[in-house]
Amino acid sequence: MLVNCPECELQVSDKAISCPHCGLPFKQQVKRKYNNKRKRLPNGFGQISEITSGNLRNRFRVMVSVGKRSDGRPIVRMLKPQAYFNTYNEAYEALVEYNKNPYDLDDDITVYQLYERWTDEYFKSLSSISSIRTITSAWVYCSSVYDMRVKDIRARHIKGCMEYGTAKYNNEERKTTPNTKARIKSLFNLMLDYALEYELVDVNYARTFNLSKNIIEDKQKACKGHHIFTKQEIDTLWDNVDEVPYVNIILIQCYSGWRPQELGLIKLENVDLNRNIIIGGMKTEAGKNRIVPIHPKIRPLIVQKYNEAVNLNSKYLINCIDGTTHKDSIKFTYDKYRHRFDAICKRLNLNDEHRPHDGRKHFISMAKKYNVDEYAIKYIVGHSINDITEKVYTDRNIEWLKVEMEKIK
Repeated sequence: MLVNCPECELQVSDKAISCPHCGLPFKQQVKRKYNNKRKRLPNGFGQISEITSGNLRNRFRVMVSVGKRSDGRPIVRMLKPQAYFNTYNEAYEALVEYNKNPYDLDDDITVYQLYERWTDEYFKSLSSISSIRTITSAWVYCSSVYDMRVKDIRARHIKGCMEYGTAKYNNEERKTTPNTKARIKSLFNLMLDYALEYELVDVNYARTFNLSKNIIEDKQKACKGHHIFTKQEIDTLWDNVDEVPYVNIILIQCYSGWRPQELGLIKLENVDLNRNIIIGGMKTEAGKNRIVPIHPKIRPLIVQKYNEAVNLNSKYLINCIDGTTHKDSIKFTYDKYRHRFDAICKRLNLNDEHRPHDGRKHFISMAKKYNVDEYAIKYIVGHSINDITEKVYTDRNIEWLKVEMEKIK
């Protein structure tokens, strides 16, 4: 690199010890000049402009490319929710972050496009499959607004989905229930909060109204409580354990307390038949990776399901193999369990108000009946323990849990 000699002002290499023209030694005087130019942005990456007019504190404005005009020139819009930054580096970092996961800044974004953008981000924050299913099951009733522009959505459109929305399940058209109406309202509350954050709407119209008194009352009426199984019903289940498919799953739940969703998530590698325990669980910190002893009454059922899973080359203990599902879809889900649970109750003339969670309630009720230690019950079913002495200073081992579990007859 050539620089000017301080003495004769003729050009000389910046690595020279002295000037070849006038002889001036300048090894220590001439320093290489470094290029402090700002990092160049790639084509189509966006723009950063320094606003010099006015006395702005944040004078670096970020514009992002959202498309191209017919002449090939980029269409740019201001970055949202923040477009102005204090330094060039801050602006550059914001632009890089945007380009990692670009979101739609177009004013004409549809409700369907918004749903895809929002759920792509929101579902990552949810820890349970049931929470995701709550959103997706409500969304299918909202097809009437899929193609609407987000900025045109109003309270009447959301209410329309709640009152008149329909969905098809197994070629059967279903209308919204009180619970579904409440879920649709919650869905739009959250989704339009997201739209408001990114300035796609000026008002979240879902939050401009509350659930009607009738919907709340209907929801309360529709919400059935959980019912334990009577002794006669338990005997009926045992009498049919080898005759009716999936009765064994209900009995496994009744003698272990798993949530319906948790049953299908038990990994084969976490079933230790030598130590007679299963590790699994979900939903809360207390519920995840908990140790559940295998009750003697259901050990043969667990062994049967274990061998079945090995033959299926499945990594899960419980699978769907009754021929009612696609051959390559044997994963045991809550919806599949609910369908089979209802069919069993109907076939065996059990209480028609039974629900898939009733096996869990039955286990807890029986544990209390047979004086199982309160904390053993909480450890087994995954309920949180607030007592500091028990939670922090008491060491409970597996053998203790087994002894408590076997109190249940």
